[in-house]
Amino acid sequence: MTDYRPTKPLLRTLAGEKLPVPPLWLMRQAGRYLPEYRALRAAKGGFLDLVNDPEAATEVTVQPLRRFAFDGAILFSDILMVPNALGQDLWFETGEGPRLAPELRTRAAIDALEAQPAILDPVYATVRGVAAQLPSATTFLGFAGSPWTVATYMIAGKGSREQAEARRLAYADPAALQTLIDRIADMTVDYLAAQIAAGVEAVQLFDSWSGSLAPAEFERWVIAPTARIVEQLRARIDVPVIGFPKGAGGKLAAYARETGIDAIGLDETVDPDWAHRELPPGLPVQGNLDPLLLIAGGPALDAGVDRVLTAFADRPHVFNLGHGIQQDTPIAHVEQLVARVRR
Repeated sequence: MTDYRPTKPLLRTLAGEKLPVPPLWLMRQAGRYLPEYRALRAAKGGFLDLVNDPEAATEVTVQPLRRFAFDGAILFSDILMVPNALGQDLWFETGEGPRLAPELRTRAAIDALEAQPAILDPVYATVRGVAAQLPSATTFLGFAGSPWTVATYMIAGKGSREQAEARRLAYADPAALQTLIDRIADMTVDYLAAQIAAGVEAVQLFDSWSGSLAPAEFERWVIAPTARIVEQLRARIDVPVIGFPKGAGGKLAAYARETGIDAIGLDETVDPDWAHRELPPGLPVQGNLDPLLLIAGGPALDAGVDRVLTAFADRPHVFNLGHGIQQDTPIAHVEQLVARVRR
């Protein structure tokens, strides 16, 4: 990092400073658990209609800040905007999730992709809109999917059980998968750099399906592309990068050492005491309360918050969930969480 000394709590923590009260934001904090989000989505139409409407996406991004005054705002968008910009059609089936076409199960299908980067222009307009509205102490987070996770959707054409299609391609034709991973990585660098130019102050790489890979495959398809993105992005502009390799488990330490990320997000399956012992000293961590514990609320929630805070008391820590907030999370429980962290 540069000699620039940030003043916002979240940026200070990502720069390696341990604060007495950790900064707080929640993955998927702008979303379906908020009645104001549900109302706006009903008025605007489907999910992609919101993402591609900068005014609406700006509103969704700032909605949770009005209720909870989080230390970070996360851009409202989707990791599958990059496949869309690489040339795949993207739509969402009601009750079933995202769909992409054509499926990329062969080298020929991968080579036939024709990039359409202008598809991402509404996202940058959203970033500019949010940046103009944020409170002065709030850090604006951009994001993208990591290449492996994005590739699993592009190959299967949808979310897939155990990511079997992508894993089969990795073994049967690794050169084809490498071509796809490289194209995703290059687009991701451009995408994140443009988000930063438009106003985000830190970025997160979501590798939601990293846990499906064997160790050697994890090195090739998760660690190496992430390191490439971090290096190339940092060569253009120096902002903090949070890596979130969900399900990585015992491979977390290698990921932290080898990717060059500034902070690492931990999912709810990671023992925070183990993480504190095994991760590089001083590396900022983010997480890792179980989202279902947030739904439960009450004394169990308070105890869970305290366990996380205690485990990371001696290292820079961004309080967050171990994955995205669930749509049936009571608003009162989020208020309880915020009060407990900031007490």
